[in-house]
This record gives sequence, C-alpha cells and structure tokens, in this order.
Amino acid sequence: MVSRAKRLPEDRLDQAAVKTWLDSLPKATDEKARKGLLHAVELCAELLAELKDRTGEQLSLYAMHVADLLVQLEMDDETVSAALLYRIVGNEFKTQEEIEETFGATVAGLVKDLLLIQQLSPGVLSDREEKGEEHSENLRRMLLGIASDVRAVLVLLAERVHLMRRLSYLDEKLQSQFSRNTRDIFAPLANRLGVWQLKWELEDLSLRYLEPEQYRSIAKQLEERRDERIAYIKQAVALLQQAFGDNDIRADISGRPKHLYSIWKKMYRKQSGFEHIFDVRAVRVLVDSVADCYAALGIVHSIWKHIPHEFDDYIATPKANLYQSIHTVVVGPDEKPLEIQIRTHDMHSHAEHGVAAHWRYKEQKGSSDDLERRISWMRQWLEQREPASEQGASLLARDVHLDYEQTQVYVLTPQGKVIELPNGSTPVDFAYAIHSSVGHRCRGARIDGHIVPLNTPLESGQTVDILTHKEERPSRDWMSPHLGYIKTSRARNRVKSWYRHQDFDSHVEMGKASLERELTRLGFERPELAKIAPEFNLKGVDDLYAAIGRGDVSPVQIAGWRHREEERENKPKKRVKRRQQRGKSAHGASADIIVDGIDDLMTHLGKCCKPVPSDAIIGYITRGRGVTVHRSDCSVVRHMKEDDRARLVDVRWGDEGEDAAFEVDVRVVALDRKGLMRDVTALFSNEEIDVTGINSHSDRKQQKAIMRFSLQIDNVGQLSRIIDKLAQLPDVEEVSRIT
Repeated sequence: MVSRAKRLPEDRLDQAAVKTWLDSLPKATDEKARKGLLHAVELCAELLAELKDRTGEQLSLYAMHVADLLVQLEMDDETVSAALLYRIVGNEFKTQEEIEETFGATVAGLVKDLLLIQQLSPGVLSDREEKGEEHSENLRRMLLGIASDVRAVLVLLAERVHLMRRLSYLDEKLQSQFSRNTRDIFAPLANRLGVWQLKWELEDLSLRYLEPEQYRSIAKQLEERRDERIAYIKQAVALLQQAFGDNDIRADISGRPKHLYSIWKKMYRKQSGFEHIFDVRAVRVLVDSVADCYAALGIVHSIWKHIPHEFDDYIATPKANLYQSIHTVVVGPDEKPLEIQIRTHDMHSHAEHGVAAHWRYKEQKGSSDDLERRISWMRQWLEQREPASEQGASLLARDVHLDYEQTQVYVLTPQGKVIELPNGSTPVDFAYAIHSSVGHRCRGARIDGHIVPLNTPLESGQTVDILTHKEERPSRDWMSPHLGYIKTSRARNRVKSWYRHQDFDSHVEMGKASLERELTRLGFERPELAKIAPEFNLKGVDDLYAAIGRGDVSPVQIAGWRHREEERENKPKKRVKRRQQRGKSAHGASADIIVDGIDDLMTHLGKCCKPVPSDAIIGYITRGRGVTVHRSDCSVVRHMKEDDRARLVDVRWGDEGEDAAFEVDVRVVALDRKGLMRDVTALFSNEEIDVTGINSHSDRKQQKAIMRFSLQIDNVGQLSRIIDKLAQLPDVEEVSRIT
C-alpha cells in the first residue's frame, strides 16, 4: 500500500508546503523534464488555488496529493507534470497547444488522454448505477482503449486512490457509488497492470464503505497490527532461507500479509468463517527447476506440519490456463496457518505475463487477443520504463506502434452504457448492437452532440446517439461494402434478414427496379433470367427478382452473367481443338480477344461503343488494321451495309478478359458548383482509376454541369462501384455509362 504523504498539508496548499514537497523529490534523471515539473507545480498552485474538488478539498492540493502518489510509484517527471496540468486545460487557463509548446509532445499527449477520459459521459465513471459485470468489463476495456499511453491510466488510478482516501467527506449514497465503481473498475485495472500497491488499497477502501460491518469484523479478528503480521512473515522467510541454505537449494523467497478485501472475498466465495481462511499470511518460493520445487516442498513439510485438504499440485496437473505451481498450507510459527507457493522462475514469469497471468485467474474473465497484447505491453512498460540506450528507446517505440494498435473500439450510449465494436465500426453498427429495431429505424446519428454521416468510423470514448424514425426500413445502400456503412456481420445479417422477411410481391418489384437500374447504369443487355434462376437454386424469374430485392443476390452479378455464360459455352470448343487464335491487342488495349477461325489478326476495341467484359461482342475485319471489336448492339454494326456485314466474324472474350483493363465512358450530370470537378477527380484518384479523357460543359440556364469521362476500369464490379460513389457526391443528379 502506498503511504499517505506527510510532506503535504491536509487543509490548504501554500508556498512553504510546495517548497517542502519539491525538496523531497528524488534526484532528477532528466533536467529538462524536472524543469517542466517545477513549472507545472507553479501553474497548478497558482491557477487551481481557488477551485475545490468534489470532496471540498482545494483542487491544487488535490492535484499535489495525486502527484505525490505518482512520485512514490517512481513515475517519471513528465507523468507527474501531466497529472498536475490536465485540470487547467479547458478552464480558460491554458490550451492544449500551449501545453505542448511549453512542456513538449509527451506531456501534451498524456494531458490529451486524461482529458478524453475526463470528458466521458457524465456519470459513467463516477456515479453510475449497477449495470452488471459485462458493463464493468467494457468500461475497463474502454479506459485501456482510450489511453494511447499507459501512464494516463496510472494517473487515473492514483486519482482514484486519493479520492477513496477522502470518501468520508461525501454523503453515504456517493460513498456507495464511488466504492462500487472502485471495486468493479479501478481495482481490476490496477491488478491487470500489476500495480499491487494501488490495487490493495483500492480494494480495502471500497470494502470499508460497501461492507462496513464485515470490514470491522475481519480487522478485529486479525488480532494484531499490520506491522506485526509483516514481522511474522519475515520470521518465516528467515527460517526457510536457513533450511534451504543447509540443503544447497537456491531460492528467492518473498511474502506479504493478505489484505482485508482478499480475506473477505475468500470468506464470501467459500461461505466460511474467518477461522477457515488459511492463507492470511503467504510466502512465495521461486527455485531454478521442477526437481527443486519438490525438494523445497519436502523441506517445508519437514519444518512445519501441513494442513490436510489444503494442498494443490498444479505442476503435475496444471490449471486449464496452464498455470503451474505448488500450493500448501502449513501450521507455521506460533501455531498460525501459513500458505506457501513454490514454483520455478519460468512458471512465475508465465503466471505473471503469459496466458495464465495473475489478473486472469484471479478475476476469471475472458480477454480478447488484442486486449491481452495491450495489457502485456503495458506491464512490460511498467517494468522497463527506461531503455538503456537510444536504440532501445527506438525499439520500444516500434513495439508500441505494432502491439498497441487496437482492434476494438468502446463507445457509449447517451445513458452511459459501453458498447464494444470492431475497429472501423459505424453508427449503423452501433445501432444494431443496441437492438435490431433501433438499427432498422436508424435515420441519422450524433457523435458527442454533432450530427455525422452514418458511415463515419467510431472512436473509443465517443458518445453516440441514434436518431430514429417510427417506421422500420433499413436502407439498401447499407449493404454495399464500398459505401462503408456497415462493418459488423451482425448488422449486415440483420439488414438482410429484414428484407428477406418483407412481402414477396414488394421484393419482386424492388428486384425488378434494382436490376433495371443496374442494367441502365452499366449499359448492359438483359440476360436470360429463366436460365440464371436455377444457378441460385431458385424456381423461376420472380424468385430471382425477389432474391435481388431482398439483397441475397447482387444486381451486378446478374447484369454481368452473359460473360460467364459465354465462357462456359466456349470451353468445350477448346476440348475439340477448334481452330482459334487470340488476337493481338493494339493501341494499348489490354483486352484478350479470341477470334474463331482466323490466325494472327490484330484486334482493336471499337471507340464508338467501348465494349467491356460481359458485353456481347462481334468482330469486323478492317482493311489493313486487323479486327475491330464492337458491342453486338453497337449502332455502327446495326446500320452497317450488307456488303460490309459479310466481313463480320465471331469473337469472344478470352479467359483473362475479366481481369483486363478496358476503357468506358461515364456521363455525370450535376448542379454546377465550385469545386465539382475537383471532387470528381479526387474520387477517381482515391479509387486508383485512370482517366484517359474529359469532356465537360455547363448549361447556364439550368445551372447544370454535364461531364463525360473516359475511364480505364478492370471489371464490371469496379465500374458499378465507381458509378455508386459518383452518385454519392454532393449535388450529383445522374450517373450512367455511355454506350
């Protein structure tokens, strides 16, 4: 337990007290950081002197007590500075930019993390109602997710310790609420990070207010002062060291008296009285090998009589989480029970940092791999705060970047409930995580009070409020992956399920309209739907329309079906070895065209219709320029003279046609505004689309801009996606492929 500061006053901070505290600080290892700390103390004492904490304590004195706790934990001067400074940001004293300019990026980053935690929804961390263990666990994860630097969490824990020390100044209701929060959120956080001094005190102080009678009873039954119990363990350790030395066994022996909360928790779990708790005093023995473990056990049992039924060999039979150790309880000096744990150094390291880490088997809670990596890094940082060299610091920074990235975000409902979602989730995912009905009725969202688009990625610590409509009708656009409305499979499945269960006739109409719209936009001919339906295990055309309307089948899939059908029909021709030849592309075209019956002809894609894979095509033998490939419905072919039609030949897309790059023309009609062309070309750039030509003009009467773009696209899916995204741009009224 961290000792209470004697070098700070209990009532009000003055210059003499500040000087006394500064003189007591350990010697500085970084003169620049120490200079910043001195300045932070001055600002804190000056700017917070007239403000009070919720317990009525002078806020500057409150901050100094927290800083003193961090000094006792041997934290660096930058962490202590951040603890003093973050309360003066946003109180019309200092800005975040001023903090960074004066104290550096590290302190500014810590202040930013602390402000994010401080700005959580009111009541989330202070006076929440009981919401169950899942809520508490999500709160703990959210705190770890918000903090980009573990030291911010340590400042938060130090603040909680000081608050609990002054809890008697609050009314009973607040005492109970703060204590429950401390027990459920902050003490487990300290446990996970291995800050045992803070954990024990937080647990004991929470027990004092939550179970006052039990607290007093256990304290009374210990029958001795804490320092006397510490002396008892020192006596036991000395006896063991002597015995192991006599038997040539190298061992590291340590021990501590069990704190009050741990005793109460075991009594509650076993539903037994104090007299049946045998590990009030405990000693841990670390040796070099498994053989030494059993040799040490034999020596312990030769010194003291062991208590039957209080022996566990987790080396021979490890726990499910691979924890290994020998636990035995003996009748120690003065006939008092003493628990002894024996394990190797490797077993101890595994128990502290591996999958069997102490916080996991103590709390018996699951953990995601991402959270486990973050906690592992945090604990390593606590043990190894100062790399021995600049190279070590660089490696540590690299590890932070690689290991500290989160894959989950933790956001809040307006009522303060924490929702865990995959990184990259949106307000739509959040709405469906609340309830399917909320998701179906979602029409908008506010993040921290500001209206945002529904495809905005969420960040940990944000408060999200979903704006709903009376009628349930999720948007079909949410199911388009490239629009970025949905990240989670839960939300996507709920949207599909909703459409699947709507009226069949309305699905048929929606499917027809969707397919017609896609065929028109892409400039494709209607395929034979009666032949396509069985491929999806559907009975007829109406069933196929309904599947499109429900979102089970993509209209892009159906629009591009002709090309896949032609591929299947053409494959047998290869098996009978008909005479075929791949045409050689010209003028940069990357199309793979197969011309039946004719060898060594150059092929060109017709500039009049610009066919793409899945278009029905035909070839025209030119004079001296090879074969020009047109769409079958191209106006040039339709109006061709009879003499010229004799030069038409059958051609088809080769096996690589779908993966080749093709040029298409896209027409965009939009309200004429400043920056329109910039927005369109920026979209092409972001999608890595090559633009080979632009033609644009404005209709001044109607204030319309009509633009034509020649684009290099890879496949039908990419064409559909780029048309969708163009249609999403502000003021764009119409987008279509020109055929």
